[in-house]
Amino acid sequence: MAEQKKLLPLGLENFERLRRENFYYIDKTGLIKILFQNWSQVTLFTRPRRFGKSLNMSMLKAFFEIGADSTLFDGLAIAKEQALCSQYLGRFPVISLTLKGVEGRSFQTAREMLCGEIGKEASRFMFLKESGRLDSTDKENYQKLISGETGKGTYFSMSDEVLQNSLKILSQLLAKHYGQRVLLLIDEYDVPLNKAYQHGYYDEMTVLLRGVLAQVLKTNDSLQMAVLTGCLRISKESIFTGLNNLRVLTVMDSAFDEYFGFTDREVRELLLYYEVPEAYGTMKEWYDGYRFGESEVYCPWDVINYAADLRGNPEASPKDYWSNTSGNEIVRSLLQKGTAAVRRDLEALVAGESVRKTVRPELTYREIESSAENIWSVLFMTGYLTMAGAPDGKTVDLVIPNQEIRGIFTGQIQEWFQELASKEKGKLDLLCGAFLRGDAAAVEEEFGSWLRKTISIRDWGTRRELRESFYHGVLLGLLSHEEHWYIASNAESGDGFCDIRIEDEERLAGILIELKYAEDGDLDAACDRALAQMEEKRYADALLDDGMERILKYGIACYKKRCRVKCAS
Repeated sequence: MAEQKKLLPLGLENFERLRRENFYYIDKTGLIKILFQNWSQVTLFTRPRRFGKSLNMSMLKAFFEIGADSTLFDGLAIAKEQALCSQYLGRFPVISLTLKGVEGRSFQTAREMLCGEIGKEASRFMFLKESGRLDSTDKENYQKLISGETGKGTYFSMSDEVLQNSLKILSQLLAKHYGQRVLLLIDEYDVPLNKAYQHGYYDEMTVLLRGVLAQVLKTNDSLQMAVLTGCLRISKESIFTGLNNLRVLTVMDSAFDEYFGFTDREVRELLLYYEVPEAYGTMKEWYDGYRFGESEVYCPWDVINYAADLRGNPEASPKDYWSNTSGNEIVRSLLQKGTAAVRRDLEALVAGESVRKTVRPELTYREIESSAENIWSVLFMTGYLTMAGAPDGKTVDLVIPNQEIRGIFTGQIQEWFQELASKEKGKLDLLCGAFLRGDAAAVEEEFGSWLRKTISIRDWGTRRELRESFYHGVLLGLLSHEEHWYIASNAESGDGFCDIRIEDEERLAGILIELKYAEDGDLDAACDRALAQMEEKRYADALLDDGMERILKYGIACYKKRCRVKCAS
């Protein structure tokens, strides 16, 4: 009987459930040992989304919390550290909070959600209401954290004073009950600030979070240690004012570098376990390439999703899993800065080259889009770009990490370009009219002028088809301006698939377009190959079948920002 494979933890961030229910787990418990070897009372890890931050925080809770089940760690790296386990496993009251759901279109809504998250966590400790170690004032303070009820159920409502002191109050009560200082875990601490910035109540949320965090993290004798995670390191002047016991570990730091993300060895072992080792090359090309400190890592979310697809179909193609979990507005913001220097930098990045930038790992959200230089920093900290080699102080050579992220950039470039094109109706009319007349010279002139405005795609060591698809997308978007045309992309025609097929039913005219990327720069030869392919594959048959009486065939070759156009009828 075939071995029953472990389940892949798609979207599962609960360590206890993962370990109890036979899910595949890549051991990151070594983080616990390093956490104590590099001890700081308050540690902030900043990593891109989907790199295992929440699962690691769940793992820390499962290890430290009083009443912990030690069998969850059987066979894992931390179980070998017997002295450390004896001293710390299951020895602390733990406050575990995630702020990833604290958002809303108004400050009041977001504030209520923050009350809800803190109230739900406080309600885990209902035994405090009966604790013999707490006095009546303590129990009254606890009641304020869990108060609120309507006919529809329980909600959590706190005054400004109680909310600001809520986590400090809860830590003091737990420490008093247990006679032991508290471990505080706050996951995705910066999400409320991001959402507040998007919806226009940033200043109010900054004041609120500053108060809550300052109270619990600064001069709190009930706190043993705090660990926070987020995507960005928000300026101390913005939210961590006066906090001198904070240690920040970003993607530039070597400490803990391999504990967020999967190493190459871990990915190889996973693929071997699920009997798809032949997918290693594709997995590496698409999802590897991130450099954290001195380690090169893969995005765990991508690896697990692609491995799941491969289990169902060993021939499954890789996908863009990462960007579907969030928007890509930050890439669009950089494109909208639109200077010649920015466009040249983007061309170099998409071509597989590096750009040297001074990064600011500590920003306020208000500063992020104030200049293109700040946007580079955010792209780096949030995983759209990564380091090529070790940083030189704050100066970093930035590169696109892999095929998936390169696709995000090229997709955003195409969308941005279509937005620009839609504002120039007159020029689009000239281009479409030239195609319909069979005027190859005019098509070349007009299409070439558009190419000079966008980001060119140069040789970056991948398949020619992917480079051609970029120019294909640009041209398709431009031609879509003509509302009366029926346009088919990569449609079956004759004995093959034509890049672009157009039917003008009013004029009974058909247009066939085949694009080639001239890798050697020989545009004329590439055009000739395109025209020959159309004849050989009989692309015109589909137009003739649809009743088109006049057919124009265009071979178009592109290289960087140049194009050549040849027409045959």
